[in-house]
Amino acid sequence: MKIAANPLAIRVSNNLSAASDCNLVATAVDGIEGSFEELVRRYQRPISAYVYRMVGDYDAALDLTQEIFIKVYSSLRRYRPEFKFSTWIYKIAHNSAVDHLRRTSTREQSIINGSESDTFELPLESNRLSPEQESEQRERRIEIEAVVKTLPPNYRELIILRHSQDLTYEEIVEVTGLPLGTVKNRLFRAREMMRQQFVDKGITGIS
Repeated sequence: MKIAANPLAIRVSNNLSAASDCNLVATAVDGIEGSFEELVRRYQRPISAYVYRMVGDYDAALDLTQEIFIKVYSSLRRYRPEFKFSTWIYKIAHNSAVDHLRRTSTREQSIINGSESDTFELPLESNRLSPEQESEQRERRIEIEAVVKTLPPNYRELIILRHSQDLTYEEIVEVTGLPLGTVKNRLFRAREMMRQQFVDKGITGIS
């Protein structure tokens, strides 16, 4: 095949795990075996976790994740390399999750765990925690999840994207299509709503 003479195709096919996302997209479009599978390997877990936290249903999340990667594969030729592939795939996942929620009219979404990096701190997991610390951390995560669950869906999703998926503000703008000011304002309001609930519940140690 002519593809075999393509230096990029040869380089990528020889070391898929070291190839950039953009190169994998290019070679997947050219039909290089293993290129799309490597993209799936990189993004299947974070995308499925994001979708599950959005829809709150494990079986639905599995089905949606499969549909998302089918959409990704069929849309590869429309991917523009000036944009980050991770942002592009999260946008597809976002649209699929929102469509699912609209179809089912459900407001149940799952919750985040992870860390907050600016004005709000969530517990961090550690391999060095004592059993007592692990128990305390589990209880704290449950408390935080209960609070996050009460957020309006449009606030909750931004918390998930920012603090569970570690997307930047600019990436959230690309994913959701919201103006940057709206993203920042809703995140601020979401954190304040959470903070007030922590105060009301007497939960300390989260600032």
